[in-house]
Amino acid sequence: MTDPTQSPRPMIRVEGLSKAFVLHTQGGARIPVFDGLDLTAHAGECVALHGPSGAGKSTLLRALYANYRPGAGHVWVRHGETWVDMVTAPPRVVIDVRRRTMGHVSQFLRVIPRVPALDVVAEPLVVLGESQEQARRRAGALLTRLNIPERLWSLAPATFSGGEQQRVNVARGFIAPVPVLLLDEPTASLDKDNRDVVVALIREARDAGAAVVGIFHDATVREAVCDRLFTLDVRTEAA
Repeated sequence: MTDPTQSPRPMIRVEGLSKAFVLHTQGGARIPVFDGLDLTAHAGECVALHGPSGAGKSTLLRALYANYRPGAGHVWVRHGETWVDMVTAPPRVVIDVRRRTMGHVSQFLRVIPRVPALDVVAEPLVVLGESQEQARRRAGALLTRLNIPERLWSLAPATFSGGEQQRVNVARGFIAPVPVLLLDEPTASLDKDNRDVVVALIREARDAGAAVVGIFHDATVREAVCDRLFTLDVRTEAA
């Protein structure tokens, strides 16, 4: 974790973030999620998004990754030595932040059909300029650590079980040493042994200086990896 004698280095700054969904098929009903939200995540810490179902945890995580556009506010990400607002940045800049700065493990693996698992995991390193051979070697080591047998590496993950797909998803998200990690239930569908491997990967990334923001419904995992909670409350008003 961050040396307590040094000032923490902010990596994400969320300022005044608001998000609501408009249901156009139901007369334009507006469903507010959160309003005026502020959050800072520092290098070397893991922040858990916490709160009941419907509080907006997944929505916030998707807004950080620029999958959802908020109604107001900013999501600043330290990209090298500059700050990028993921809300207003052009698509090419958002893509570059995702490529070099911000890793993401979603709840579900979304990949091109028929691409072998080994190449799915290796791709982020290849995009960063790593040779195919070296990227595959590192991908194989990570898949081995996550208990994906070598006989499956040449197969497309679409043929795998849910737990196997999730482990491929985790391997892909962790293979590149990025300074920011967003994790949406990374241990879902995993047994205890594989859950413990993922916990170790999160700790290693955090201790190497990554800022980690995640959703962890498993209390054991949350207590094992998180430094603090960021609590969201359910908004019940409608407009």
